[in-house]
Amino acid sequence: MANTAQAKKRARQAEKHRGHNASQRSALRTLMKRVVIAVASGSKDTASEALRKAVPVIDRAAQRGLIHRNAAARYKSNLNRRVHALA
Repeated sequence: MANTAQAKKRARQAEKHRGHNASQRSALRTLMKRVVIAVASGSKDTASEALRKAVPVIDRAAQRGLIHRNAAARYKSNLNRRVHALA
């Protein structure tokens, strides 16, 4: 456990950030899952709309350091490939 005031404060901040990051990561996964579900249902309009909503969230997550930028590019590429395969 933290002994100094500074270490205690950093521990509090780390816990706060961990909770925020977890919720952001969860929201990211939910949006990605919506695209996959829309693709599985076979609806191109729904899938492309879900992809359109997911891409900026993926980009923001990479920009904030929640995920690596290469991971963001990979996620977008895979989702895009699935949506365009419906055509």
